[in-house]
Amino acid sequence: MTPEEIEALFTRESGEFLFARWGRPIVPIVFGVEDETLATVKGAFEAVVALAGHQMAETDPELGANCMVFFFRDWQELLEVPDLDRLIPDLEPLVARLVAADANQYRIFRFEEDGAIRAAFVFLRMNKELCKVPAETLALNQVVQTILLWSDTAFRNQSPLAIAGKATILRPDIAALIRAAYDPVLPRAAQDASHALRLFARLEALQ
Repeated sequence: MTPEEIEALFTRESGEFLFARWGRPIVPIVFGVEDETLATVKGAFEAVVALAGHQMAETDPELGANCMVFFFRDWQELLEVPDLDRLIPDLEPLVARLVAADANQYRIFRFEEDGAIRAAFVFLRMNKELCKVPAETLALNQVVQTILLWSDTAFRNQSPLAIAGKATILRPDIAALIRAAYDPVLPRAAQDASHALRLFARLEALQ
């Protein structure tokens, strides 16, 4: 992966470079699934967090859970979740926009004072397309896209996952970049595109 390719993964459609990783242990909670799928999602979190060299915890001292994953059939269901409008201001107009766009997924991040990720909300509307995706693939894809603040265009043309035989795996180049991004010598957040060069240097060092 070249420095330019790394930079593109964190450069938003607006042209702004924005990198962030989690600054605290991740405490996921999953709503709207059976126990079997719950175990699959938790397993995906454990695998990706271990890959990053980051930590998970049983509870967050401020938030309880800091990574909430919602599975549902209709965006309107979000308006019925108790207190969700307190966690996500302007929830009603957001739902209206997502309905109008016929979106099937959406992610929202909250940040620490230094710009590191503090919390994340993942919304998955299980329409026909998402229902066709195996639970393991869907879970891994969402966790990978939550472990870092990727660009809004990062995986528009190419998934972070790949097929190896009959298994779906994380692309080796993306796995290596996640490991590099969590190197303790690097800052937890950056807004300068030169950070892509630092990530590239860590990638080289890890190989």
